[in-house]
Amino acid sequence: MQNLTLTRPDDWHLHLRDGEALKAVLPHTVRQFARAIIMPNLKPPVRSVADAAAYRGRIMAAIPAGKQFEPLMTLYLTDNTSPEEIIAAKASQFVKAVKYYPAGATTNSDFGVTDIRKCDRVFEMMEQVDIPLLLHGEVTDRDVDIFDREKVFIEKHLIPLKERFPNLRVVLEHITTADAVQFVLATNNIAATITPQHLLFSRNVIFQGGIRPHFYCLPILKREEHRLALLQAATSGNPKFFLGTDSAPHPRNSKESSCGCAGCYSALHAMELYAEAFESANSLDKLEAFASFYGADFYQLPRNSEQIALTKTTWRIPDEVPFPESGLVPLWAGQEIRWQMV
Repeated sequence: MQNLTLTRPDDWHLHLRDGEALKAVLPHTVRQFARAIIMPNLKPPVRSVADAAAYRGRIMAAIPAGKQFEPLMTLYLTDNTSPEEIIAAKASQFVKAVKYYPAGATTNSDFGVTDIRKCDRVFEMMEQVDIPLLLHGEVTDRDVDIFDREKVFIEKHLIPLKERFPNLRVVLEHITTADAVQFVLATNNIAATITPQHLLFSRNVIFQGGIRPHFYCLPILKREEHRLALLQAATSGNPKFFLGTDSAPHPRNSKESSCGCAGCYSALHAMELYAEAFESANSLDKLEAFASFYGADFYQLPRNSEQIALTKTTWRIPDEVPFPESGLVPLWAGQEIRWQMV
């Protein structure tokens, strides 16, 4: 196969930041995707419908002239989120989900939830008005190994949550383990997003020839057996699994430091990376549904009607793209890959 024509995809997990950083990265997403679920972990976070409306306005103002893009907003769940805010979110039409971060789990998550059971009144209302809960599915207990945080979260928090709220629609975001795949397959009203880095790489890549900080993300890359389980899930044609890049821009000097930030930047070349992964599994015929259909169906939104095209041609991922402070290193920088969007 030398050419791929796909229904224009959507990104169901995206970090855009704000200000000049937003203006630098948004064109990369707009080039490929029609819509994206926008993460709310700004400083300060997007905690109310009013916050979401203001952030949405800044995103809309940054869309390149002549381009179409729809930001789908989320609220940042805290210990103090009220059921009334959930009602307002549903009524807004532009807030599509609520995002749970365990306090301290990842970038700008200090406002996150300290105990998931404190939010049961909110979950009850979310179940009632049918607004999805998006989960950063890791525990942050210091006595839990970083490579086990997702598995422990499922056992300790997610299984009880789904028992309490069986009709709550949940997205377990950026899954990284075979354990997560099995849980999603076995549980009703839950789906999962999968990132390009977790489809393409195991944890070995972080340590090849030294520490490679641009492969460091949270949840962290796992063993090869888990990568293969994710690849099988993504290419299976099961609608519970769909595209979410978790593209997270950090300036080079914040990644290449004594305490580097977690996050991989893939918005520049997301569809090319996914095509690379799906071709490795001889499953390019499954890419369109994963990228363009299943997420829209889960969020109860219409599928897109426009198309994009990729062609098989070797090109080199740039070492850096412009970004405030010190430039931005894309995922797999310097590597030659075999698919390119045209």
